[in-house]
Amino acid sequence: MAAGTQQRQTCYRHPNRETGVSCSNCGRPICPDCMTSTSVGMRCPECARQTTKVRTGPGAFSPTAGKMPATIALIAINVIVFLIELAGGGAGQFSNGGSVIQDAGLRGPDVADGDWWRVISGGFLHAGFLHLLFNMYVLYVAGSILEPGIGTPRFLGIYFVSLVAGSLGALIVDPNSLTVGASGAIFGLMAAVIVVARGRGVEQVAQQFGIFIVLNLLLTFAVPGISIGGHIGGLIGGMVAALLVIFVERRMSGRPGYALEVAGILLVFGATFAGALAVA
Repeated sequence: MAAGTQQRQTCYRHPNRETGVSCSNCGRPICPDCMTSTSVGMRCPECARQTTKVRTGPGAFSPTAGKMPATIALIAINVIVFLIELAGGGAGQFSNGGSVIQDAGLRGPDVADGDWWRVISGGFLHAGFLHLLFNMYVLYVAGSILEPGIGTPRFLGIYFVSLVAGSLGALIVDPNSLTVGASGAIFGLMAAVIVVARGRGVEQVAQQFGIFIVLNLLLTFAVPGISIGGHIGGLIGGMVAALLVIFVERRMSGRPGYALEVAGILLVFGATFAGALAVA
């Protein structure tokens, strides 16, 4: 996907069409009709022919670990933490939690007593193997689209804003329950895929993830024990962070635009984290 471009530029093939997207290879401005999605961004027709043919939809990004290091690292961290949970007697025995879940899971009274780290650490714990497996699968799919498209720093910013926003949502809805899982961050990534894809004219990807989110929200409300606040909070957090990325990239390029994005994401993260501490 393309980096930010100057406002009011026009497509090099259609001079009457304004666009905010440029070819990730040659830098020429392109309109939606001229865009081709690749794993390294949007390409103009000429540059797209220089690469292997790409498909439409999520599979069009065909990532490798080298192009999504943060996604792979986050999956590895979650798996390692799960193994530590098992060693501590948790995960499979979520009714009593196990020592790791009890010491690091998200729970309002503990956060209020000074365990502020639970706002983040709870997002790396899981209640069982299936819980972990589903979250890591969606993390891989969403990360394989989002991280190569917007870059690792932006991806990590959206991930952690979504994670903390999920914690905030969980604390608002049910502060006394012990909550664990990366689901808030995962919902945020799915929302971010929709925002970025739609902002860059890749409607098929946006529609596919829109359906996926609707199905997951139905499960959220239908299945007992799922953190409704965590899922909704993460969804909103990821949407806000992704809208910030798209807004800045359409209006400002280069270092000023990047600095504004970093400042904006840090501000959203700080405000959300402070909100979680306040409502605990």
